[in-house]
Amino acid sequence: MPLNILISGSGIAGALFSFWLLRAHPDANITIVERDPALRLTGASVDIRSSAVDIIKRMGAEEEIRRQSTQEEGMQLVDVDGREIATFRATGRSDVQSMTSEYEIFRGELAKIFLNPITDRVKLIFNESVDHFEQHDDGVDVTFTKSKQMKKYDLLVAADGLGSRIRGKMLNTSPQEQLHDEGVHVAYFTIKEDLLQGGRLAKGFSDVGGRALYLRPDPDPAGRTRAIFMNITTKGDIEMKERLNKTLREGNESYMNLMEELFQDMGWLAPETLKGMRQSDDFYCSLFGQIRSPKLQDGRVVLLGDAGYATPGFGTSLAIIGGYVLAGELLNHPGDFKTALKGYEDILLPFVKHTQGGTIGDYAMQLLNPQTQWGIKIRNTILWFVTRTKLDQMAMTVGAKLGFTEKKVPMPDYPWPAKS
Repeated sequence: MPLNILISGSGIAGALFSFWLLRAHPDANITIVERDPALRLTGASVDIRSSAVDIIKRMGAEEEIRRQSTQEEGMQLVDVDGREIATFRATGRSDVQSMTSEYEIFRGELAKIFLNPITDRVKLIFNESVDHFEQHDDGVDVTFTKSKQMKKYDLLVAADGLGSRIRGKMLNTSPQEQLHDEGVHVAYFTIKEDLLQGGRLAKGFSDVGGRALYLRPDPDPAGRTRAIFMNITTKGDIEMKERLNKTLREGNESYMNLMEELFQDMGWLAPETLKGMRQSDDFYCSLFGQIRSPKLQDGRVVLLGDAGYATPGFGTSLAIIGGYVLAGELLNHPGDFKTALKGYEDILLPFVKHTQGGTIGDYAMQLLNPQTQWGIKIRNTILWFVTRTKLDQMAMTVGAKLGFTEKKVPMPDYPWPAKS
C-alpha cells in the first residue's frame, strides 16, 4: 500500500520533506493542511548553510536559488549619522560564510522554489488544521479543526511552527514549555522605497534600550527595502518584555503602534522606516525564540522544522536538513516507522543542541545589541578594530585552511532512486 502521510504546515520544512519523500516513494499520498487561507510567501530574508547547501545541490535547486537571491553583498553597521562602523562582506564561499550567506534569499521565494515541483503531486488544504489525534499500532487517527472529519494516516508530520499545538499534545504539555525565550522581538516588513539608494550592503544601527534597525536590499528593480525592527530585552527587563508580548498577541496594529512609540526618537533612518512600515502590506511580527524539545518523535507523530527545533539564524537550514533526513530514514527503513523516526531523532537532536549554542547562545543577542550608550561604544570600537585590521577575514581564511568549516550533520548516504 502507498504511504499515506499528513503534514501540518505548508512552509519550507514540509515542502522539502515532501520533495524527498516523493523521490523515494513516487506513489505516496501526501496531504498538507494549512491554517492560513493561502500560502504565506512573504517574510524576511533567510539563508542556507552547512549540510543544507549539499541538499539543495542534490535536488537541483542551487542555480534557481542563486538566481533568486537578494544579491546582498554583506552587512554594514553604522552610527546615528549613517557613517560606517564595521562592514562584514560575504565570503564568496559556501563552506565558510559570514553574516551574509552565499544563498541569501527571501523566505517566500525559497518556499516557491521548493513547492513548485510538488504542487500537483500533493493535496493542499487551506483554512484547516489538526485539532487532535489518537495513535494506534497501525496508524494515527487525526480529527480536523474546521471540518471535524476524522481520517487515518500512516504518519503525522508536525511542521506547524514555533507554537506547534501538535508538539504540545505529543509531549502532553503546553507548547510554550519548549519555547526558549532569547529576549528578542522582531518586526519584518517591506518598504516601497529604496532607502539604501541602490546599495547592496545591508545596514544596521543599534541604539540604547536594546533597539536595533536593520535595512536589507531588495532585488526588485522598482526599488524596495526589507526592514527589521528588533527589540532586545534583558532578563531583568520584565515590564518591557511583557509589553512586547502583549502587543504581539493583540496583532499587527498594536505592534505597529508600539514600534512608533519606541523608535520615533531613534534617529538615522528610523522616521522613514516607520513611515514605510505603515504603508507596507506584508508586516509580520514574532518572538525570536528557540524551540528546545526533549524529543522529536513519538509513535507515528514526528516534529519537523521550527515545530521541533526553531533556531533563529539557522532555522531554515535546519528545516532543509530535517526534511531530507526524515525522508531518508523512511527510505532506509520501509514500513518500519519506529526505527525510521528514531533514526531521524538520533541524527538531528545532537546537531540541533550543538547549533542552539547553550549558555553562550543565550547571551549572543544581548552582547551584539547593548542596552547602554557606553556598551554600544565598546562594541563599536571592537568591531571597528576587527574589521579595519581584517582580523575577521584572516580568521575565516586560516580556519578554512585548517579544516574549520561549517559543522555538518553526519548522515547516512541514502540510496535515493534515480529521477523518473
